[in-house]
Amino acid sequence: MELIAKFIDLIVHLDKYLGNLIDLYHVWIYGILFVVIFCETGLVVTPFLPGDSLLFAAGTFAAIGKLKVAWLFVVLAAAAVLGDTLNYWLGHYVGPKVFRREKTRLFKKEYLDRTHAFYERYGGKTIIIARFVPIIRTFAPFVAGIGNMSYGKFISYNVIGGVAWVAAFVFGGYFFGNIPLVKGNFSLAIFAIIIISVVPAVFEFVRQRRKNRRS
Repeated sequence: MELIAKFIDLIVHLDKYLGNLIDLYHVWIYGILFVVIFCETGLVVTPFLPGDSLLFAAGTFAAIGKLKVAWLFVVLAAAAVLGDTLNYWLGHYVGPKVFRREKTRLFKKEYLDRTHAFYERYGGKTIIIARFVPIIRTFAPFVAGIGNMSYGKFISYNVIGGVAWVAAFVFGGYFFGNIPLVKGNFSLAIFAIIIISVVPAVFEFVRQRRKNRRS
């Protein structure tokens, strides 16, 4: 429980912690941010790391001159794309081992085939939308790798989604993070960002359900 409480405190007061880290590590903060975003998107065991909120907070510090917004965008976009790439290849190599036994109750080859078919049909849209949904964005590239989605197709949507995600939140923080109303209610703004991030997935889910019912 103590660990959970500390993590919630980190998310709620991310502006305070990030400011302290910038003062402490100076230019090395770009490397620290790279590692956090890379792990949040690249390792299926770390979906709990801050993503949207960290990008937004970093943008707010860039607006007051503590960070360079161009460096932030380039470094964190690279982290996002490389993280998803690692996640894809982990799924690609681990997946066949998981589904090797065709007669097991939980893992059957037909499940792998269905996943493959799903990502071949909806893969690009799934990879891009998943970028804006906490937790899901960590698992989407892994499942794409398990489903043997072609890497050429994956990397194109990976780059589009990664760049769009980082740009939306970094520049969102850069242009709006220091508005008095937002700055005075930073914790609420972070929670609002997390909730808004889920909207695209909900919208797509509802749209797909309606489409399936009609067909």
